[in-house]
Order: sequence, then C-alpha cells, then structure tokens
Amino acid sequence: MSAAVPPPLEKAEGADAALSMILPVNRSGWAVAAGYLALLSVLCLPAPFALFCGIMALRDLKRRPHLQGAGRAWFGILLGGLVTLMMLAFGLLYVIAGLFALAVGAGGP
Repeated sequence: MSAAVPPPLEKAEGADAALSMILPVNRSGWAVAAGYLALLSVLCLPAPFALFCGIMALRDLKRRPHLQGAGRAWFGILLGGLVTLMMLAFGLLYVIAGLFALAVGAGGP
C-alpha cells in the first residue's frame, strides 16, 4: 500500500502569504532545519549540518512537490557550504602552520 499524497494547498494571498513566509507551515522539515542551521552556521559548528539538511530538503521536496521550502534549502546549502569550506581552509592553514613551526624548530623548549 502506498502513502497517499495530499493535494497541493492553494497559494495564500495578502496577510496569509506574509505569515506563511515566516511560519514553517506546509514546508519540508528538512528545509526548516536547513534554514535555521544556516543562520547558526556563522558559529561554524552547525555549518556542515546546514549543508546536509539543505541537500536532504531538496531531495524531500523533489519527492513531495506539494511542500514548500526550496529557498530555505538553498540557503542552507549555500551558507552551510561556504562556512564549511572556510572551516576546512582555516583547519588546513592551522596544520600547515604547525608543521612549519616544527620544521624550523619553534616547537617549544
């Protein structure tokens, strides 16, 4: 037995449309998680999770086209990916600087 797909909701107009932009109603749970994690990714730690949730949200939205949230999913992918790349670059620089310090003998007493 396959799960029934609910019919798509009609587009909200006026105040309802503005409210639906703020509240996560009729949105993919992955997209909501990706959006919030992307906002927190400036703290660096949630960035990879925002990237992962954004990718999962796009997959979820493709399977369930009646849901919304593609903007939040892309926001999670873009900001999560950018901050993750920055974290990897700083980590690599840290390792290279440590290896350089050991090579020149500035490793301590």
